[in-house]
Amino acid sequence: MTSLGAAPPSDAAAVEPQRRPGVHPQLVVGAVLVGLVVAMALVSLVWTPFDPVRAVPAIRLQGPSATHWFGTDRLGRDVLSQVMAGSRITLYVGVVAVGISAVVGVPVGIVAGMRGGVPGAVLMRGADVLLAFPGLLLALILGAAFGTGTTTAMVALGIGAIPAFARVARSATLQVMRTDYVLAARAANRSAWAIAWRHVLPNIAGIVVVQCSVTYGLAVLAEAALSFLGLGTAPPTPSWGRMLQDSQQFLGVHDNLALAPGIAIAVAVLGFNLLGDGLRDVLDPRLKGVR
Repeated sequence: MTSLGAAPPSDAAAVEPQRRPGVHPQLVVGAVLVGLVVAMALVSLVWTPFDPVRAVPAIRLQGPSATHWFGTDRLGRDVLSQVMAGSRITLYVGVVAVGISAVVGVPVGIVAGMRGGVPGAVLMRGADVLLAFPGLLLALILGAAFGTGTTTAMVALGIGAIPAFARVARSATLQVMRTDYVLAARAANRSAWAIAWRHVLPNIAGIVVVQCSVTYGLAVLAEAALSFLGLGTAPPTPSWGRMLQDSQQFLGVHDNLALAPGIAIAVAVLGFNLLGDGLRDVLDPRLKGVR
């Protein structure tokens, strides 16, 4: 029996366990998958089961075995070693492409959000023009002008992702510019550079990190597509996309040649997308407490 002097539990206390932050499954799974891909790339820098570019015709087109876990390709190269070495190129292209798009797109978005008016509209319309040239199309154009290769893929993917970063940064900047502390800084005659550096950039960093993770997954997929089309990394450097292209003629006979790089691409893309979704749930204050 409840004593007369005891206060009944409040509604806030009743719902408190539901608002208590917990583990984000998407963030954990995404971090694990990305960690596996990164670990594979780092290990491949110092060790692979076999030389990924050495052709041994005597053992060509062997199936999975205790010696060659994923089998060998049409030239007798170890498929597992190629997948491990290919992860280095994939991650490298993603890092440079995301770096290019973030370094250019975020400042454009911040300036457009802070200035507004005609200057902001001009900057965003310029970003919109890039939307008409997706990464794959830019790769075709740049490849025709400067030749295909890893550098072309990195630049094309980086330029193609600039509008996404500019839009995200501008939207977040507009929200920050309406806050009281920014209004106080402007009233104190702080320079636009000081406001951008001390107030805007730290407060939009979270959403920029989320965009980096999502864009990285798209860059991995786009790099594989470019290599599949012959516009990415040139042979003999291993590439997941080119491994898929080489395996086409053996589908139905040696499916392991396509499964290994296909699974690697799927794991990397899924990992970065889940990581981005999890980071968004953690870093976006509007989603805190919402499950």
